[in-house]
Amino acid sequence: MTHPVTHPVIHTAVDVIRAKRDGLRLTDDQIDWVVDGYTRGVVADEQMSALAMAIYLNGMDAAETARWTRAMVLSGTRLSLEVGRPTVDKHSTGGVGDKITLPLAPLVAACGAAVPQLSGRGLGHTGGTLDKLEAIPGWRAQLSEDEVVAQLRSVGAVICAATTGLAPADRKLYALRDVTGTVESIPLIAGSIMSKKIAEGAQALVLDVKVGSGAFMKSLDQARALAHALVDIGVDHGLRVSALLTDMSVPLGRAVGNAVEVAESVEVLRGGGPEDVVELTLALAREMLARAGVDADPAAVLASGEAYETWARMIRAQGGDPDAPLPVGAHKHVVEVPEDGVLTTLDAYAVGVAAWRLGAGRARKEDPVQAGAGVICLAKPGDVVVAGQPLLELRTDTPEAVPAALEALRGGIVIGDTPVPATPLIRETLRG
Repeated sequence: MTHPVTHPVIHTAVDVIRAKRDGLRLTDDQIDWVVDGYTRGVVADEQMSALAMAIYLNGMDAAETARWTRAMVLSGTRLSLEVGRPTVDKHSTGGVGDKITLPLAPLVAACGAAVPQLSGRGLGHTGGTLDKLEAIPGWRAQLSEDEVVAQLRSVGAVICAATTGLAPADRKLYALRDVTGTVESIPLIAGSIMSKKIAEGAQALVLDVKVGSGAFMKSLDQARALAHALVDIGVDHGLRVSALLTDMSVPLGRAVGNAVEVAESVEVLRGGGPEDVVELTLALAREMLARAGVDADPAAVLASGEAYETWARMIRAQGGDPDAPLPVGAHKHVVEVPEDGVLTTLDAYAVGVAAWRLGAGRARKEDPVQAGAGVICLAKPGDVVVAGQPLLELRTDTPEAVPAALEALRGGIVIGDTPVPATPLIRETLRG
């Protein structure tokens, strides 16, 4: 009796590109092969660039996106977080003045969960958590896997750079997408976010999906589609996952930059700070604790000072001095209110670009940032203002950057006669 001889399917990058170019669904085998091949250098950058553009134009269905994410997780290692507490993480899709991770991680840890917050750097008009924390003298972002686990056991919270072994395929692809105009693809965004979060090893995840001018997702429909994609992937990988759709049409809080956002976060941890930052911090903390199965009242813990003490221990554990003075931009420029009325618009994107041009952000990943640069919002939409009143304070070490920052703000500030109804900070909540 003869048996048929089976041969493994042989793929080429061109075949995979053509399939997606022509609107076909990629098979699991094609996805596994191309992600592995790109990680190992068998698939070239220009080939992955073509595939990324084909995905951007033709999309991927939920099953393809889940498989793509799985392949990126399997390109590296996965953390094992046996730390004696339930583990829960949070991820924001990025915004302007979005310093929420800084007060949130120590608050949730003070409530009894463990928070492994592997974060990134800013690019363009959106700020990066690691850039903010590096404004603290001595603080270091790079930790080994053993250091991450040890700090979670001793402190309950860690905010650091992703270790090199986690989802290396995503690290390569992220840089490629940024220079090939394929950042805004929902399947690629979802795969990028979730591959890192799944590899990180937390048991539960809460996503803060931003919507508005200062976010990557400008419309509620776009943000909702991304949130559904993220939640579906999380469920597919066994995570307890939620997504909050939150407004990013106005900067969060009053500080936009690096050191200035650290200072505002410390205000929140000490029981003060802007109302919107406190509101979102508590909303995310409640969702994270519910997903982790921890029964605690984050508002009471925040008021008690325990969250601030956890923050100080977290900063010290990573070599930082929580009591050290923070850098301040050497040059200040005040933008005044042009006329009497009500501030109806303070556009998040305009303020984000202004802060970036002042030195708080970067155009390329390798660019340096100024710790003390940024924008302080001295009024927020809904405030009654008078001509000549200080509206924004621009801070920078390079005063020659001020004209470009002022140009970015043109059209982003509107004074009207009557208040415009405020958009709710939390638009929707999805749970998997």
